[in-house]
Amino acid sequence: MIVLSIFLVLGVSTIFWSVAGLVRLTGEEWWRVRELSSRIRARTALLRGATVPIPRRQRGRHRAKQVRISPANVAVLVAAHNEALVIRETILAASALVPRRNIHVVSDMSTDDTADIARDAGVKVLELEPNRGKAGALAAGIAHFDLCKRFKVVMLLDADTRPTPDYLETGLPLFDDPTVVAVAGRAKSIMSPPPPTAIGRFLVAYRERLYIVVQLLLKYGQAARGANVVSIVPGFASMYRTSALAKIQVLAPGLVIEDFNMTFEIHAKKLGRIAFHPSAAVAYTQDPDNLKDYIKQVRRWILGFWQTVRRHGLQFSRFWFVLALYIVELIASCLFFVLLVPAFLISSVAAIEVWVFGNHSEVFIFLSGVLRPQDVFIGVFLPDFVLTVLAAVSMRSPRFLLLAPFFPLMRILDAVICLQVLPKAYSARSSGVWVSPVRRIQRQPQEIATPGPSVVRAG
Repeated sequence: MIVLSIFLVLGVSTIFWSVAGLVRLTGEEWWRVRELSSRIRARTALLRGATVPIPRRQRGRHRAKQVRISPANVAVLVAAHNEALVIRETILAASALVPRRNIHVVSDMSTDDTADIARDAGVKVLELEPNRGKAGALAAGIAHFDLCKRFKVVMLLDADTRPTPDYLETGLPLFDDPTVVAVAGRAKSIMSPPPPTAIGRFLVAYRERLYIVVQLLLKYGQAARGANVVSIVPGFASMYRTSALAKIQVLAPGLVIEDFNMTFEIHAKKLGRIAFHPSAAVAYTQDPDNLKDYIKQVRRWILGFWQTVRRHGLQFSRFWFVLALYIVELIASCLFFVLLVPAFLISSVAAIEVWVFGNHSEVFIFLSGVLRPQDVFIGVFLPDFVLTVLAAVSMRSPRFLLLAPFFPLMRILDAVICLQVLPKAYSARSSGVWVSPVRRIQRQPQEIATPGPSVVRAG
């Protein structure tokens, strides 16, 4: 039981792709050391006055290199609905990456000052009525601004997201490989200023741990050249090559979110590779800091996943095989966490009957051994604690360790939501219309010099 619990808590996929990630990391480091030693030998030879031989063409990290895409050829597209509190900071961050004329904001029937703030910032603005949802807003922006013909890459950016100053510097080189059609951004939680409540700080810390586990232990290995089985290019801050984006059905009917579907489209239509590296295309996003918004967001994400699986079904390829195994593992893990508490309570009551009241019937003896306290500690808390240690080391923040005993409770909540929305994904269709969660002011607003707004209204 303990071994089974460990596999269900850590995940077979997590273990397998962590090993794949280590193999990838070893290969990257080997090439880095080899290139460094080649430079040292060449410089030493030059100092000695010897002739430096022309090195053979190395495969390295990117094959068949082409002319590197410059920031001038990147369009930033922001779909926003009532994001007045955060849109200014997002535009400021984006304008540090590309010229303001490359930034496009689609205000999807916002009833606050979202459109006015974007207009005052001097970026291109498209206002939509009625509310079309995020996918509808993105599709409208791509078509209206003709982004696939005017640019080589489109960066999709959420209105509450701040890309790092080196986002393009680290992310665009991944497109040097012509087979790469999308670069999945590395997500990090905005930790400063911290949420005002203790539960808010706990929720953000749990979400940051999730980002670290999924991206370092899963996605890094899944994005290896020989694998290419990444299941999501997150819509918060990722990039698409426009030649591929033009072939993706961004607005798919009946789906509550778009990013799973866009990723599945890449695999289904065999458009190319999805690149991801933990040190590339990093962006900070604002996560829910209250339980109500957290549950809404998780339900929306998981419902979108199941809806996308329903829409595309399972096909014959490596990606779909890996996806099928992940679905089996996901359902098994959710059932385990949902049944964890009642099974432990039943086993504890049976143990009391046996050891305190002397009831040695076969039923009570069997139930008392189903899930003992040591089983829960070794099979659940310790493996989950390992994930927390990884987060604490990655973030260089020991405070994650103080929250470790409570993180399994959040996994139980996630499991309940996952199983709850599964039937809904196959019994109901979603309109995609969105309601933004409560936002926090990220910092004091700054002024943006404006060359003159470009505004369009669409009904």
